[in-house]
Amino acid sequence: MSQADLLAQDPVFQLKGSMLAITVMELAHNDLERLDAQLTEKVAQAPAFFSNTPLVLALDKLPEGEGELDLAELMAVCRRHGLRTLAIRASRESDVAAAEAMDLPVLPPSGARERPLDPAPKKIEEKSAEPEHKPSRIITSPVRGGQQVYAQGGDLIVLAPVSAGAELLADGNIHVYAPMRGRALAGIKGNTKARIFCQQMGAEMLSIAGHYKVAEDLRRDPLWGDAIQVSLSGDVLNITRL
Repeated sequence: MSQADLLAQDPVFQLKGSMLAITVMELAHNDLERLDAQLTEKVAQAPAFFSNTPLVLALDKLPEGEGELDLAELMAVCRRHGLRTLAIRASRESDVAAAEAMDLPVLPPSGARERPLDPAPKKIEEKSAEPEHKPSRIITSPVRGGQQVYAQGGDLIVLAPVSAGAELLADGNIHVYAPMRGRALAGIKGNTKARIFCQQMGAEMLSIAGHYKVAEDLRRDPLWGDAIQVSLSGDVLNITRL
């Protein structure tokens, strides 16, 4: 059974591939028990279908009248089946607040990239002209597999090793002054000038503003294992020696 066949069968949620090789799960219901059962069935059909899959949870398609969503429990359900939540796509204030409390990135609703989440559009437009830049987030302890670290509005600086299965996200640049074996996603809100710096490249994925290379491509690069910087030119990621 193909992946397309699997995706077409489910009436509760729809999965779509994204340009980041990150799966987007569009929820159509707020029934987590039903979702858990259907994910279990799908994994049974294709055990490798969800294997540490980066995920964006799309909550903006939930029908009006659905009750409050337990975002932490939803992420736990996804995680049990190998789906690793990187961000949510939402419009309801309660969902946005829950994500911000968990330091989880919030993406604009589908088809509404210019739609403000705040009911004061003039203030949003004024801020968009001069985006707020927050101080760099500095991590001094190792980032273990399964951990996610997000620097909202600024750069992320990691002074310790990043294990396979770990995920680094930043609106700005990412600096790793140690071996880098996990995923690094810089400029996640579209900053094409963002860069990634690492002392020893062994990453599972490197991405800038939605353009990426995965481990299969990175291992073929002559700078694999070296100190490198990554920049974006057009649609191409450039990897050069530091």
